[in-house]
Amino acid sequence: MFRSAQITALVLSAVLVITVKSLAIPANCDRQYTVRLGDTCDGISAAQNVSTYQLATVNAGTINSDCSNLSVGEPLCLGITGQDCTQVSVVQSGDSCTAIASAAGISVATLLSNNPNIASDCTNIYPGEVLCVAPST
Repeated sequence: MFRSAQITALVLSAVLVITVKSLAIPANCDRQYTVRLGDTCDGISAAQNVSTYQLATVNAGTINSDCSNLSVGEPLCLGITGQDCTQVSVVQSGDSCTAIASAAGISVATLLSNNPNIASDCTNIYPGEVLCVAPST
């Protein structure tokens, strides 16, 4: 009897955690993703065509700054209605902002505008980072 009560309490706790985290998904979320074992923010971003910056920004109350707190089963929002960039490029070793922008057919100014996390001199991009390369509208 006691063991059954413990299992019930554990299940209810898990449901409560998932329910509370689900409340963090914005109502105007266009796309969602559920975290799987082994996921990283850059890996999710590359597989789901969402920039690393967009993933972090849209889930600011859920994902910490170094993305070390992902939980299996956790729902994440991938993009907000009207602000969802799905044209992305994964930074490779040796890439520069000029090369990334050129390959995408956009200007460096557009690349920087799409990715406010990038320094104006482009010295803080890293291999595996996923950048929005959509043309400006």
